[in-house]
Amino acid sequence: MTGNAHWTREQIRKQIRETGLIPSIRVDSAEAAIFVSEQIAAGGIPIVEITATIPNSDQVILDLTHRFPKLIVGAEVISGLDEAQRKLDAGAMFLTGPGYFQEITRYCVEHEITVIAGALTPTEVMLAYEAGADFVKVFPCAEVGGHHYIRALKAPLPHVPLIAAGGVTQSSAPHFISAGAVALGVGEDLVPRQAVRGREGAWIRELASRFLNFVRQARAEMK
Repeated sequence: MTGNAHWTREQIRKQIRETGLIPSIRVDSAEAAIFVSEQIAAGGIPIVEITATIPNSDQVILDLTHRFPKLIVGAEVISGLDEAQRKLDAGAMFLTGPGYFQEITRYCVEHEITVIAGALTPTEVMLAYEAGADFVKVFPCAEVGGHHYIRALKAPLPHVPLIAAGGVTQSSAPHFISAGAVALGVGEDLVPRQAVRGREGAWIRELASRFLNFVRQARAEMK
């Protein structure tokens, strides 16, 4: 099996570009991951990334794809092609990670699976994109100059679709879009630990709506 048959690679790429957000779900239980994903979808973001550190993350992916067929469920991969295949078998619709796995990128390209390769340096960005990655996720952005770094990368590499991730906040989100990021990978600023512990769904839904507005407004100002 190679991902979820209900979504094509082009449809997933289009949805990521249009939404401009990939919520990264990093919580301490499978139940919490499902709760958070449901709230994010209810808040208007039809995409989630299930991180590799969630207990039973493969089962979480399987459950989400069955319970929420309109939700695009991606998976973080941190240990290689065998892990990637397990995520795809569970129903993951795109693969991503904090760094660049050449063999995973090539596998995804060969099998028409959406892949968001991780990178940090210009060399890694160029290698990932030349290998066929649909997007290149620059991680961790905040630690290496934030939106200024994205803008610096876009100057010589305007054709590369960059996703800014790692330390993206409510205050910095619009600046990353203005700097040229096609989308943002957002973690704790969208999914506060306190909101997860207290199962405060309204809080998460409100933040999802807020981040969507940040993206829309920043794009509107660029026109």
